[in-house]
Amino acid sequence: MFGQNKTTPKFCDLKGKVAIVTGAGKGMGEADSIKLAGAGAKVVLADIDTASCEKVAEKIKQARGECLVVKCDQSKKADVENVVAETLKKFGKIDILVNNAGIYPFEPFLQMSEENFMKVININLKGYFLMAQACAKEMVKQKSGNIVNIASVAAIIGFSGLAHYCASKGGIVAMSKAMALELAPMGIRINCIDPGSIDTPGTHTMEMDEKTREAMLAPIPMKRNGKAEEIANAVLFLASDESSYMTGSVVVVDGGWTAG
Repeated sequence: MFGQNKTTPKFCDLKGKVAIVTGAGKGMGEADSIKLAGAGAKVVLADIDTASCEKVAEKIKQARGECLVVKCDQSKKADVENVVAETLKKFGKIDILVNNAGIYPFEPFLQMSEENFMKVININLKGYFLMAQACAKEMVKQKSGNIVNIASVAAIIGFSGLAHYCASKGGIVAMSKAMALELAPMGIRINCIDPGSIDTPGTHTMEMDEKTREAMLAPIPMKRNGKAEEIANAVLFLASDESSYMTGSVVVVDGGWTAG
């Protein structure tokens, strides 16, 4: 059973909890969903790509976990509200939200169109706002809740060709801190994770030669990309009561990239 998964720390017990994970079909979202289910949570897999989510759902169900797949473009309020409605219909409450979905199209700043800039902002930042607000309104009713926002080291350091992405991730960190201040008195915790370079299906689509790949690893003291499960471990900790005195925190998981 998922609850007996040897990779899941026994102290991170999420039995009886209901979690929504956005961008759950692949990469970090998939790892997060499986990790939370492994700790006993009922997981709602929200993604625009439902076919991928169904594959993740099958893995969870085969291990006797409970889950639900809901199609969602988080930049659209109606889609976000539908995810919340379907979650409540199926499971009756929302305890945890993992805001993970995002895009990162490379484009030079001087050629970047307003349309493309706003597309990234609408999905990566506005989408987090819409989902967090909709879930928090339900969490307030039970006077408890936990939101984990996945940002990036791009909130700390700049990347050429990703001005829109950096802006969105920096905004997520700042927004999370403001949310933490407002929602703490209502029993809701908000924390951020800043992943570094993580090995996911998305990064596999980036074409580069060995020299370029080595150059990307050069600033990382551990000299490797992170694994999606290593981010999921941090998500599990922040989503559990083991991090009960943490809110407004930013946890950097980057192999030491930003340590210098």
